[in-house]
Amino acid sequence: MTAVSIPARPEHAVSPLASAAVFVGRSIRHSLRDVEALTMAIVLPVMLMLLFTFVFGGALDAEGGYVQYVVPGIILLCAGFGASSTAVDVARDMSDGIVDRFRTMPLRSRGVITGHVVASLLRNLLATGVVIGVALLVGFRPTADVLQWLGALGVVALFILAITWLYAALGLAAKSPTAASGYGFALLFLPYLSSAFVPTDTMPVWLRWIAENQPITPIIETIRALLFGRAPGADLWWALGWCALIIVAAYAWAAWLFRRSAARR
Repeated sequence: MTAVSIPARPEHAVSPLASAAVFVGRSIRHSLRDVEALTMAIVLPVMLMLLFTFVFGGALDAEGGYVQYVVPGIILLCAGFGASSTAVDVARDMSDGIVDRFRTMPLRSRGVITGHVVASLLRNLLATGVVIGVALLVGFRPTADVLQWLGALGVVALFILAITWLYAALGLAAKSPTAASGYGFALLFLPYLSSAFVPTDTMPVWLRWIAENQPITPIIETIRALLFGRAPGADLWWALGWCALIIVAAYAWAAWLFRRSAARR
């Protein structure tokens, strides 16, 4: 019987930075080609903002000021919705064999995950800018100065990075793109159990405890305070801590899942 030779894993002739750049470019090109997904990532949050502002806003604030309260929550909802597609993209790459092909190339194949994360970050920052622009058109009037604007956008970007790494890990854990989509959809409910749309003191006591002790609430309160020229206080440190914890945990989980998938081949 003739032995079948399996090509040895090539040496990593390409630096980690160059490998990451290759995969980031690949993911950005895919995002630009998937016009429908990019459009929905922008249109859906805008529709939700218009819905909460004009349909529910009158009941929640008869004086028409609800838009000042709800925009930070819509921004995070926008980020979460846009990042959720990362789980599907990662699961699709892992299931269709392309990652196995990458492993035979002189590239660091785990950079494919970094590529998805960076492309998602850029895509969601664009969507966030559009949402803020529409919010200004419908009456959102923040009082932040330049530094406070930069601080608020920095917190938004950090949250997007954290939630995207979490979705990337979920995509690696899922056994199919369909399962990854389901996991992503479940996480989108988290902003509704926070101070995103109503103050936590209007909730039942048991639900208030959950809302005040989950990651989304301090992040939203930090963004809300910065946009309206207030000191965020302890919420800022909680927000940064939660984001850092999610990034570290999700990255470690994703790295372990990626190595495990390679060991199974």
